[in-house]
Amino acid sequence: MSNSSAQHTPMMAQYWQLKNQHPDQIMLYRMGDFYELFYDDAKKAARLLDITLTSRGQSAGQAVPMAGIPHHSVEGYLAKLVRLGESVVICEQVGDPATSKGPVERQVVRIVTPGTLTDEALLDEHQDSLIAAVLGDDQLFGLAVLDISSGRFQVQEVTGETALLAELGRYNPAELLLPEDWHLLDRLPQQRTRQQRPAWEFDIDSARKALCQQFGTKDLRGFGCDGLGLALGAAGCLLQYAKDTQRTALPHIRRLNHEQASDSVVLDAATRRNLELDQNLSGGRDNTLLSVLDRCQTAMGTRLLTRWLHRPLRQRDALEQRQDAIAHLLTDYRFETLQPLLKHIGDTERVLARVALRSARPRDLARLRDALNTLPELQQALQSFADGRLQQLAGEISQFPQLADTLERAIVDSPPAVIRDGGVLKAGYNSELDELLNINENAAQFLLDLETREKERTGLGNLKVGYNRVHGYYIELPTRQAEQAPMDYIRRQTLKGGERFITAELKEFEDKALSAKSRALALEKQLYDQLIEQLIAELGELQLSAMALAELDVLVNLAGRTLDLDLCRPQFVDEPTLHIEQGRHPVVEQVLTTPFVANDVELHDDRRMLIITGPNMGGKSTYMRQTALIVLLAHIGSFVPAAACRLSPVDRIFTRIGSSDDLAGGRSTFMVEMSETANILHNASEHSLVLMDEVGRGTSTFDGLSLAWAAAEQLATLRSWTLFATHYFELTALPEQLEHVANVHLSATEHKERIVFLHHVLPGPASQSYGLAVAQLAGVPEVVIERARQHLQQLEQQSLEQQPRPLPGEVRDAPLQADLFASAPHPVVEALSKINPDELSPRKALELLYNWKDRF
Repeated sequence: MSNSSAQHTPMMAQYWQLKNQHPDQIMLYRMGDFYELFYDDAKKAARLLDITLTSRGQSAGQAVPMAGIPHHSVEGYLAKLVRLGESVVICEQVGDPATSKGPVERQVVRIVTPGTLTDEALLDEHQDSLIAAVLGDDQLFGLAVLDISSGRFQVQEVTGETALLAELGRYNPAELLLPEDWHLLDRLPQQRTRQQRPAWEFDIDSARKALCQQFGTKDLRGFGCDGLGLALGAAGCLLQYAKDTQRTALPHIRRLNHEQASDSVVLDAATRRNLELDQNLSGGRDNTLLSVLDRCQTAMGTRLLTRWLHRPLRQRDALEQRQDAIAHLLTDYRFETLQPLLKHIGDTERVLARVALRSARPRDLARLRDALNTLPELQQALQSFADGRLQQLAGEISQFPQLADTLERAIVDSPPAVIRDGGVLKAGYNSELDELLNINENAAQFLLDLETREKERTGLGNLKVGYNRVHGYYIELPTRQAEQAPMDYIRRQTLKGGERFITAELKEFEDKALSAKSRALALEKQLYDQLIEQLIAELGELQLSAMALAELDVLVNLAGRTLDLDLCRPQFVDEPTLHIEQGRHPVVEQVLTTPFVANDVELHDDRRMLIITGPNMGGKSTYMRQTALIVLLAHIGSFVPAAACRLSPVDRIFTRIGSSDDLAGGRSTFMVEMSETANILHNASEHSLVLMDEVGRGTSTFDGLSLAWAAAEQLATLRSWTLFATHYFELTALPEQLEHVANVHLSATEHKERIVFLHHVLPGPASQSYGLAVAQLAGVPEVVIERARQHLQQLEQQSLEQQPRPLPGEVRDAPLQADLFASAPHPVVEALSKINPDELSPRKALELLYNWKDRF
């Protein structure tokens, strides 16, 4: 369809003038009570939203495809479009239809994109809504992340593509901005909404100037960002994109936070997925670590707790401050006094963002009013707390008595959803508004009162005061009494049976009454805007208070969960240690109907790796995951599910657990497994915790065994804290050949040909696999189980028969395959080493050669 404005009707010419500025986004074009969509936008929206596609007359000689959305229900449709990854341009009428010549003037007032949502109806209150930008070369990358719904703005520079992907996995941005024609585009994941932006938007010098202007500073040294380059280029692009979409100033974006990898425990995407921090393997939220831990009173507390779980800290001082705060809150159950107060705080963080963007709705201000009214009581409760971090938070939570009083006087108890129809401000807040509202509400009574007074004043009993839409208000007298009208009566209209008059008093009332409703609404909106400006003037202090309130909520929540879940305080130590007594899996424990079997972990400088054997379903994965979760919880400052825990800080947590294809990326299960293994072997250090579950099972037995053996050797060389679960019993020989390695196994027993899992971790290797018993438990038909037993017996017999006969004096109590990777010499070499050739006769030497030839 041609979009040349010269060919179109004036309305469609105006439409195309705006649409050409946003060709790749859906435009909602306000016409009266509807947002209309035209041409390809209409066809796309009809398909995505399941709305009717129709047409509107003709323009440029062709019918105009059209679809419409009622303006009062636009949020639901917007939410659906954004969930589908679409960006939507909102085009509103800004001109006055009464004075416009031709089409009413329209402007783009906002662009709604997946990463720049602020409306409450469009956001998930429990998840951050983030937009990220990336700039970089093959090795060094600058990453900037903005949460426009809170104003949090973060930058960092990371080395290597793997580290970049790990950070993108942590943030999981709803939208990702990348430079056009970037040579690394194809190497980034496709599952998030990506926007390619002009390269000039990433210019580092321009970005530095724009950021300094935004924050009102001369440089960025105060944010610790002065030495950054690529990250600032990404941040500059993000800031410009946010301004373009919001079409307003962004006063709530007040600072830049420089994150450094050395401050946190690194978790890659596979580890986040395998540990099910806030999303289970099916993509839901049930049975995750967050679902067990989170009983926060505010949504902003839940979001902060989620960020803590995804970014555990390595800063021991900060972690011990959190532990002290939790311990203090547990003393005399102090946390219980704070919980009901925090419940009244609400999602202050996002309310303030909407205030800053001047899009706050009446109910936002009512929530903010309730929060501010709660602060004095909360502060009073905090005064008795002697703990350091809690005192710091109390100092950061300000009180705002003037704002609280203003909002209390201004906003009705239960305001409407929007300001559009008024009814938001209380009576008594503004005298002029009260007068206008009284005029409108009491017009009928005023006319009755006026009629009574005029009858008494004039003595004319047939006098009537009335109103019609054409002539307005009037005093009517019958013709015979019209001559007796007072001098201040001004003739307005002559009727067949009477005359109508107006007085100065009635004219003044008419002017007020006829415009009172529209003037009242205009004044109420003006007063509402003034309230918003008053709040923006104190936005910085309000935001600092909101941040402190969110952290207080998380600490109070962790104290409550410590009591409910029977958690203990972990102790950080300097010497290399991972000591857990009676550790439990916090999620599995909650879903079991039977008591959870707790187990110990004992690792130290002379014991760095555990080879874990035992049957499927025996609890190996649970044991490994619970260890990782305990370590992770310790590194967010939380108490942990164990009887006791001592550990040295870790720098990374790696997991290689489970199997899955990456069909979209064209990678098999084994390829995914080897990619994750390669990442671990390249990046693990002696301070890393590594979980390896069934490495090598995706290929043939000997290939897999060889890879598992070599990977275990490498991890032992790296001296990482390693839990290595395997079904390759050959690996249980590793402790005999490598230092710092030990065997443990999960116990099970058979009772009446049925397996019973005991879930206890015991020293030494497992005695058998119980594979057939587990298959039977899973419901495999009995005939198949019986046939498998027969095959197993045949294979075991063949294995024994294929082993060479023992050499003279040789004792062998295990199959040769168990020593596949043993460092002992070959039996022939060993026999040769025991022979003295000088003592052999030629006949004896020949017999030995024939004997070895027959056997090997």
